[in-house]
Amino acid sequence: MGAEVRPFERNAATRFPVGVDVALYDAGWKPGRWDIKQAEYWADTLRAHVSPAGHRHTVFPAAVEAWAEFGGLRVAAQGPGRNVAPTSFVIDPMRGLHMARTLGDLGGALGVEVSPLGVETDGAGAVLAIDAEGRVYGLDHTGDWYLGRDIDQALSTLLMGTRPSRLFVTG
Repeated sequence: MGAEVRPFERNAATRFPVGVDVALYDAGWKPGRWDIKQAEYWADTLRAHVSPAGHRHTVFPAAVEAWAEFGGLRVAAQGPGRNVAPTSFVIDPMRGLHMARTLGDLGGALGVEVSPLGVETDGAGAVLAIDAEGRVYGLDHTGDWYLGRDIDQALSTLLMGTRPSRLFVTG
């Protein structure tokens, strides 16, 4: 049984830049892709997970929607980037299962709940996270990075090699 297809609200020809569209299609994405059963499974698994120190994940609609549309995709970056090398990634929140404290700390510093989204599969291997407003971040050994105001912009940032903004959070 395949994933449910959801009506697409935006014009597929204008949603993503061409290079991003190609990479997403090559990974198996198409307009209307919507696997809510898998997204709900991930949500339940994250909610049930408690770290040894008692830290828990938060789950909210923006995360579940991103997982439903893009979850499970392994997206390969292609070609040169605009400012930095483009980044391949996988959208799989289970890759951040053991990051509850780190994501909780980021959320506390930003004043918003944060949930795992996936990981970069090139270079630093940053953990990708999404907040309750739909903004996306990358966390790696060099710092915390703002990737975009929503999932679409973040995917474009990663795949087009646009320089992300470094977060300077005080806590």
